Amino acid sequence: MSQPLSWNNEKIIVTANGTKNTLLNAENIFADGWDELAQARFWQKIMLLSPDSCIINVASNRQIIGYTSVRKWESQSEIEKAAYKTTLKAANNIPLDERIYITTGKNDFYKFKDVFHSLSKGVAVFEKNGLDPWYAQSILLIESPGQIKKSVAGAYGAFQLMPSVAKKYGLIVTASIDERTDFDKSALAASKLISTVCIPEAKKILNRHNITYKESDLWFRLFVMHCYHAGAMNVSAVVDKIKPTKGSKDLILKMWTTTAASFGNNSQNYSQLILAAQIILNDMIYAECDDIVHCGTK
Repeated sequence: MSQPLSWNNEKIIVTANGTKNTLLNAENIFADGWDELAQARFWQKIMLLSPDSCIINVASNRQIIGYTSVRKWESQSEIEKAAYKTTLKAANNIPLDERIYITTGKNDFYKFKDVFHSLSKGVAVFEKNGLDPWYAQSILLIESPGQIKKSVAGAYGAFQLMPSVAKKYGLIVTASIDERTDFDKSALAASKLISTVCIPEAKKILNRHNITYKESDLWFRLFVMHCYHAGAMNVSAVVDKIKPTKGSKDLILKMWTTTAASFGNNSQNYSQLILAAQIILNDMIYAECDDIVHCGTK
């Protein structure tokens, strides 16, 4: 059964360069040990790494087994690359049928300092609409941080809304006008999408499997975010394949290693990226902000 939200005790007021911002802290990530997961640590490194460098990692668990430069890796033939991966597997006792990824750094995309001041705006819009503002902060940190880019699929704006979704929630999207660039309107549309579609669909999936949950639990929030990214039908397919008996961190971990329908690698990565980005934001806050005030529960 659903439980009342209680996000007020997670809010913090931070002052940076004389400007106050209202954010959500990452204490639940640390309290539940999510920060110790190899996947979270891996994506933190990728988000802070320059795009001319690569991390060599195990596909199934993101274990880091080496580093290289993009230039050095691309200078090798396919035969040389395959031989190198085989050598790494042997040296690290990794099964020969395990996939090895070469993942480039992405600090040119994850511009956390540029997105920092928009987080407070997103938090305000979501909270005004009665929705847990943690979702706003998560989306803004990973979807199009500090920039306005259109995805290959056509999603656009700070909240990466598809044209049909934007129109459904009142935004104008035509050849000459695209209100997905309007932060407040996009934030409101995203909050409506989550509150009227993603959360209800997430509950339906969990209820069908007789899984109890609290909306303030981190694993439930991550589950909802998978619905936001992959769509409820694909999330339902992967949960049906897992056949969980309870809701917990373990369900999310199993989703990271299970594919079904169109729930593939990118979908698996989504909640991993959220965890990594929230941890990086936490580090930024305590390293760079002038003052931090923790808000108590109302």
